[in-house]
Amino acid sequence: MPFDLVTIPCLSDNYAFLLRDQASGAVALIDVPEAAPISAKLDDLGWTLTEIWLTHHHPDHIQGVPDLITEHPARIIGAKADAHRLPDLDHAVSDGETFQFAGHEVQVMDVSGHTVGHIAFYVPAAKCVFTADSLMALGCGRLFEGTAAQMWSSMQKLMKLPEDTTVCSGHEYTQSNAKFALTVDPKNDALISRSREIDLARKNGVPTVPSTLVTELQTNPFLRPGDPGIRTQLGMKNATDTDVFAEIRARKDRF
Repeated sequence: MPFDLVTIPCLSDNYAFLLRDQASGAVALIDVPEAAPISAKLDDLGWTLTEIWLTHHHPDHIQGVPDLITEHPARIIGAKADAHRLPDLDHAVSDGETFQFAGHEVQVMDVSGHTVGHIAFYVPAAKCVFTADSLMALGCGRLFEGTAAQMWSSMQKLMKLPEDTTVCSGHEYTQSNAKFALTVDPKNDALISRSREIDLARKNGVPTVPSTLVTELQTNPFLRPGDPGIRTQLGMKNATDTDVFAEIRARKDRF
């Protein structure tokens, strides 16, 4: 792979990501929860930041921008639909658009649900998608602004990506997500095994993010509303996928 991918823990449970094109040295940063750990990592690696990609307007994803760009100025890219709630953008993008990063295509995907205007960035050449608080490791974001139908539509978009895609989501919520997932999908052997691996990783202080899409498809209940076992567990054998998804999200909110 002609890219380097670095995961940077921020705040109490956030992640930012650096994506570096090895040939050109161009570096993109996805989300800026806080400046200090990101600036320290850039300095440690000796990398020059060239772009910042913002997924949505929540403070724990953008509040570090002003401090960071004083030391590491970079072009800022974010959603046109969310521009009024984001730091000043150098390039505003919309669903279905593409832009170039070091000669590589970056696809913009509207993944509204957690917020309206939330976007994901898919880089086919790097086999990475940056999903922040839409698709998460064993979960999806809480529906603060959008509807369950919107979020399920967003999940379906992401599910169509190649299964070997690396999913870079925005928080270390995986252990609690696994505990919930087992309540709606208790007989899923892949989920049981993954839950054990997650417990061990967290015991050792190892991040559980990023994950892979194939693993999410096998274990993440928010991508599996059509699964007969989940439907039986919920007593919703004949419901629509949207209604099953909505019930899973509602149960997670109460968990």
